[in-house]
Amino acid sequence: LAPFKLPAWYARVRFGVATLYSSADADGDLIDDYTDIMLAARRYIRSQPEYVSDYFAGGYPPEGQGVCADVIWRALKEAGYDLKAMLDQDVGAHPEAYPLANGLPDSNIDFRRVVNLRVFFERHCLELTTDADDVAAWQPGDFVIYDGHIAVISDRRNAQGQPYVIHHTGHGAFEEDALTTRRILAHFRWALNEE
Repeated sequence: LAPFKLPAWYARVRFGVATLYSSADADGDLIDDYTDIMLAARRYIRSQPEYVSDYFAGGYPPEGQGVCADVIWRALKEAGYDLKAMLDQDVGAHPEAYPLANGLPDSNIDFRRVVNLRVFFERHCLELTTDADDVAAWQPGDFVIYDGHIAVISDRRNAQGQPYVIHHTGHGAFEEDALTTRRILAHFRWALNEE
């Protein structure tokens, strides 16, 4: 048997890419928000949650279960943000802006739907390039949206300088070289509380 070999990845310095750090630290842990988001996403997927796409009363799936959007709210929660409350408030104030299921707000699921996350991020975050070859534009803790899928950008990069993504798919939870395996629809940076 061949020994197990981890996939090769590279640090941003190999490509001369400076890491951006947030000026905010919402949870007061002395780690900036961007880094907090990325590290929390990494911790969550390393727990190898089971992929369970279901509707839960109260909105939150049980520990150890979830989908791609659960990586996002969990990472933001560890960074000091309540995405569910923020999205529910925005949907309540501007329901016409959101493609709501059945046309009605549903706090049990709205924050776990990628289409709603995209609208929320468009309204409140910094929208950036979708060009995967603009490697300096992709920073740890950013969010990338595909059709029906969302991921967090890692600080690890492939040989071309493109970042790895941290995400939960129907095939498992991974940090992997998969930025361009799906068509990129949008790219955002959490910009709340930035000075």
